[in-house]
Amino acid sequence: MTQPDPGLERWRLVLGAPAEAACGALGGTAAGQDQALDWLYGRDSDLERRGVRKGGNRPGGGTGGGDGDPARTMERTGGSGPSMLTTVDWLDAVHRLFPKETIERLERDAVERYEIHDVVTDPKVLERVEPNPTLLRAVLRTKHLMNPEVLALARRIVEKVVEELIRKMATEVRKSFHGTRSRRPSRFKQARNFDFHTTIRANLGHYRPDEKKLYIEQPHFLSRTRRQLDQWQMILIVDQSGSMLGSVIHSAVTAACLWGLPGLKTHLIAFDTSVVDLTSDVTDPVELLMKVQLGGGTDIAQAVEYGAGLIENPRRSIVAVVTDFYEGGDPYRLVRTVRQMSEQGTHVLGLAALDEDANPSYDRELAQRLADVGAHIGAMTPGELAAFVAERIGR
Repeated sequence: MTQPDPGLERWRLVLGAPAEAACGALGGTAAGQDQALDWLYGRDSDLERRGVRKGGNRPGGGTGGGDGDPARTMERTGGSGPSMLTTVDWLDAVHRLFPKETIERLERDAVERYEIHDVVTDPKVLERVEPNPTLLRAVLRTKHLMNPEVLALARRIVEKVVEELIRKMATEVRKSFHGTRSRRPSRFKQARNFDFHTTIRANLGHYRPDEKKLYIEQPHFLSRTRRQLDQWQMILIVDQSGSMLGSVIHSAVTAACLWGLPGLKTHLIAFDTSVVDLTSDVTDPVELLMKVQLGGGTDIAQAVEYGAGLIENPRRSIVAVVTDFYEGGDPYRLVRTVRQMSEQGTHVLGLAALDEDANPSYDRELAQRLADVGAHIGAMTPGELAAFVAERIGR
């Protein structure tokens, strides 16, 4: 029996049923892939009316493709729209038929592009999905739709992804605060603290030229201590509007990683048109995220005024405002508060992003006005924020 040409089979997956005459019919795994892709992308009514499906809207068949994948550059024509597969059936199929990278893309498009909410609100589906950052964001957006049973299952996704984020982020955040060796001598003799140069100088009198050997009578060691710090405050103020969801997640995890570091007192504030002090929940970022209410308007000035009221010593305080700077309140009030904090010696950061990508999208005009009165404006990853904090507090 003649085996199908993989190249033609792939083009058939990209171009759809009208290409069957030229590329041949699909069978086996490829037919299942085609059905799974049609179940999702066939629901795009705008493309269906034009009789095309953009390859750029769907991952390539088979391996998931990369640069040069025809599924990312060609148009797929025809197709009969979604089949009668349930979401559970579809999810089982994509996990069986596609590689991990493609599965993540399909799940992301299902939730974010086509708003198939039962991916995160149906208990049968939740029991099958593999927790990932896309599903975490979907849970946080739709948790208000969930009954207690579903919410308990959804919490598993939150816990799993947050655990992984903390594992990855804690090392990056905390490495800026590690202890360093001082130049003070130590009575504790540990090889890693051996002071080579002092030992050589102190024992030069015991050098024997005839043997070409230096005898060590008294080895010297250094102490390894953390330098003592005066107390600093880190006040993290986070916009919880829907567009800032990624930053909300990473701010919660960052605050948890900073919590308890010597010499640093951490606060976490969330805001929309109201202000919520979440500092008491910082040690449990899962619980914190389950409490976050996304959406609503944005009153940055009110939140920054609240943060300013928490400052104990202006010259030993860092206020980081994570927002897109689209102010729904009074921008003059915001600029005035930032100016006052800067003049008092407080380090004010305006961060347009706080996640692993740190891709900024923000109102540059208002950001520039804040920079003009002393704020540092930019986009940072959690690790970069930790490095900034560590540098400022003298570590």
